[in-house]
Amino acid sequence: MKRVVIIGGGYGGMNALHQLIDHDLPNNVEITVIDRNPYHSLKTEFYAIAAGTKSDKEVRINFPTHHQINYIFGEVIEIDSDNERIRLKNEEEAIPFDYLLIGLGCEDNYHGIQGAMEYTESVQTISKARQASIKVNNLAAYSQVSVVGAGLSGIEVASEIRESRPDLNIRLLDRGASVLSAFDEKVQEYVEDWFLRNDVKILHHSNVELVAEGIFYNNGEGIESDVIIWTAGVRPHYLVRSLPFEKDRQEKIIVNEYYQVPSQQNIYVVGDCAASSYSPSAQLAGIQGEQIGEILASVLNGQEPKTPKEIKLKGQLGSLGKSDGFGSMYRKPVTGLLPRLAKSGVLWLNKRH
Repeated sequence: MKRVVIIGGGYGGMNALHQLIDHDLPNNVEITVIDRNPYHSLKTEFYAIAAGTKSDKEVRINFPTHHQINYIFGEVIEIDSDNERIRLKNEEEAIPFDYLLIGLGCEDNYHGIQGAMEYTESVQTISKARQASIKVNNLAAYSQVSVVGAGLSGIEVASEIRESRPDLNIRLLDRGASVLSAFDEKVQEYVEDWFLRNDVKILHHSNVELVAEGIFYNNGEGIESDVIIWTAGVRPHYLVRSLPFEKDRQEKIIVNEYYQVPSQQNIYVVGDCAASSYSPSAQLAGIQGEQIGEILASVLNGQEPKTPKEIKLKGQLGSLGKSDGFGSMYRKPVTGLLPRLAKSGVLWLNKRH
């Protein structure tokens, strides 16, 4: 029996799984998927969960069923690469593997800032987004919400809360001179203008040095806030960072052209856990997952895998509430209703898939 284990039911893991299903797998292959949740969740929509504009059901998708796939729902606490076993919380028996796909995703990067982990909310998991939603939507009128980080996640969180709760005071903290530093200047100006028109205060050149309950210190100034949401960067899952494999400067595992760990080629890595020249995104993880699925299907069938094609990303999209948006499509900046509709279309396709 060839035992394939996929840890992480995110975009990369699920696309790899679908590719494996679509190929004729030998009868002696058994696939085990391990995830903390009994469903695949659309992480690109967690900002709407936090704001209270979407329900859980709208961002959940059932895992596929297949007679060669088993599911285990629990928390992975150790990846034993030497003995090729996975250990789960509250489970005495470890899960062995012959082939492993690591798709555990990322977690917040608090950059060593004291109190940031303890006293801020997060949108990195559906569970944490739910907690943020409870905090935000239980606030009294005129309460203060602060969003730390003005990248894609921070912009979507702040704008969605503004649309959901027009009675709240919202501020956005940006380390640079303009929001969305990775986007075109036209997009930056459009988004800044949207926040100005919608009464969201932006604090540029911010430097959060310490966070405590109900207050954070920015460039030496103590600023009170009823809820603080952290969107100031991510890093690979802590289990990935602890593995004894070569990593890049972002602590991601360096892989070969087949997404294999060079020193242990029965282990594959996808998405936010794998070193790449591209910035992390759901789109990137999904494409990598499809390629890994094809590679692994060839390996399981005793065939030589084809070298994956060069990845070409279509762009990146973001929302400003339900009827406005921004992004880059085929390297061209786009703003307004079109990118918002395009993002809704991508979500619909993901659900349908």
